[in-house]
Amino acid sequence: MSDSTVPAPANESAPAARRLPAWLQLPPFTPRQWRVFGISTTAGFFDVYDGALLSLALKQIQRGLNIAEGQLGAMLSIIRLGYLLSLVISPLADTFGRRRLLLYTIVGYTIFTAASAVAPHQRGFVATQFMARGFSGAEATVSLVILAEEVDAAVRGWAIGLQGALALGGYGLAAIVFSLIAVIPYGWRGLYALALMPLALIAPLRRMLPESRRFEAEAAARAERRRIFKPIVALVRVSPGRVAMVVAGAFLNAMGWSPASLFFPKYLQDAHHWSPGQVSSLIVFGGAVGVLGSVVAGRLSDRFGRRTMGALFLLIGPLLAIWMYATRDNSVIGIWVARLFLDTAGATIITTYSAELFPTSHRAAAASASTVAGTTGAALGLYLEGLLYAATGSHWRAIQMLMGFSIAGAVVMYLTFPETAGRELEEIALEGDGAAPRAAIS
Repeated sequence: MSDSTVPAPANESAPAARRLPAWLQLPPFTPRQWRVFGISTTAGFFDVYDGALLSLALKQIQRGLNIAEGQLGAMLSIIRLGYLLSLVISPLADTFGRRRLLLYTIVGYTIFTAASAVAPHQRGFVATQFMARGFSGAEATVSLVILAEEVDAAVRGWAIGLQGALALGGYGLAAIVFSLIAVIPYGWRGLYALALMPLALIAPLRRMLPESRRFEAEAAARAERRRIFKPIVALVRVSPGRVAMVVAGAFLNAMGWSPASLFFPKYLQDAHHWSPGQVSSLIVFGGAVGVLGSVVAGRLSDRFGRRTMGALFLLIGPLLAIWMYATRDNSVIGIWVARLFLDTAGATIITTYSAELFPTSHRAAAASASTVAGTTGAALGLYLEGLLYAATGSHWRAIQMLMGFSIAGAVVMYLTFPETAGRELEEIALEGDGAAPRAAIS
């Protein structure tokens, strides 16, 4: 790849950052990089909004659709499995381009999320949410890949972390509208109907979003990319060790993280007797602090290394979750904020690895594999939660028991993941004839 095809170093072409404290400075992006960053973050914002509704309104959805307490874990598990569809959708970005797939996935997850508003029964709700998760997972994958391919090595972790933090603002929006669930027409169904908002973005996005330069630079391989399943085959053939590492880390972390996150609003309402308004206040104000973990993780991992910082975040987060589900006083507020901080930090490191470790020709397929691993881990964790609930009679005790899997994910990262901070993507995973040299894969 010639120098002209790779984004110019941002710190040479963008205005110097203002002399603010390091943690308050913005990444030194070029105008093009800012445009890609803004668009990918906006898409992620509404994606997070859609996903947050299921957790926030779980108690109300359960009551509205007459879902038995013992069926919650299985229902949530099936919905999470919808992310498996992203393994089919996301690799198309390696074939037809990042830009086109991002636009299509926004349309897909928006329509199916809005369709959840009119689901007549539990089966219909699960079906629409299942499909929404497939497009949602693909959208998140393509947003990650296009940003990772546009920014420079020195600030890649910072950029991905900042994107994650701003996108998590969608959870705050969901929390605000959830606080109005008693007055919004049709209750929780009205919240899902609001998911149609992103469709208004499609027309301007088609004009503003550029294609990834690294993708365009592979013009010689364009005919090969028309073989739709080639990226998936290349992923397994070229980088089996790296695939195994990323899949194991994402899978184990999600087994504990997903039940702990999805059940938390229900925990506050059932065990602490909070109102929806109180839950929303915590999500909005406490979450504003917690999501900064994504930015901190990006900056610290750029400076001190992905592996050490990632393993540390992934280890402490589950320990706080165990404590959180044991407390019955207001200390739950501080514990949740700290846990959210660490969970978003750990997720940022895993996400960054999934974009860095693989060549451009199958980077979207690799990021999708990480999403699918997290999906299956989350689905299994939710299914096990249902079994443990039947054995213990307590959702909260069941969730505490599942935290051991997330701790195991931290161990896997520390013992097996390579260091990628500060290295260009072409240095980490070389392209060649579709296979990276052995030294670049180890």
